[in-house]
Amino acid sequence: MAEAAHIPSCLRPIDMDGLNKLGEAGKANPNAIKTLKSKTVLEGQFKNFNYIRDLDPIVVDEPPGLLGEDTAPNPSEMALLSLGSCLSVGVQANATARGITLTKLEVSLEGDINITAVWGTGDIDPNKPLGVTDVRAYFEIEAPGTSQEDIQALVDHAMKWSPVANTYMNKVNMSGELVG
Repeated sequence: MAEAAHIPSCLRPIDMDGLNKLGEAGKANPNAIKTLKSKTVLEGQFKNFNYIRDLDPIVVDEPPGLLGEDTAPNPSEMALLSLGSCLSVGVQANATARGITLTKLEVSLEGDINITAVWGTGDIDPNKPLGVTDVRAYFEIEAPGTSQEDIQALVDHAMKWSPVANTYMNKVNMSGELVG
């Protein structure tokens, strides 16, 4: 006999006072910029160990079809899962701010990418669109007693204010410099 799945009455909440303090700090200093840092170390083939703060390394690899060992998500998949996590955080934060109790929040993403340039070793037509060209986000949200319109408003707000969604949607200044 299959064991019944545990369905929480609500998801683990975030600290409302902490959320309010973060919001007030943002309003008090609207031009604050934080520099995020990471370091990537190639192990070999296409397997990389990525270091952020003092956390354990995050492994990134490629699937066999892209000559990797298939031990971890590839870089484009990591970008997609970062987007899903950011959208989830945005929905949860705004649900909390609006007094909405969530019992389920799942974000499924699909991203279309042309991989024929093969990191600049394949079809390098200068007119080829590189990177992810289309992303579709599908939200499964349960919030008993909340209208579908209010839930959709949460999704719309999260999409508008997500830093990672805006990284996909807006042009980013980028540079590369040899340092060693």
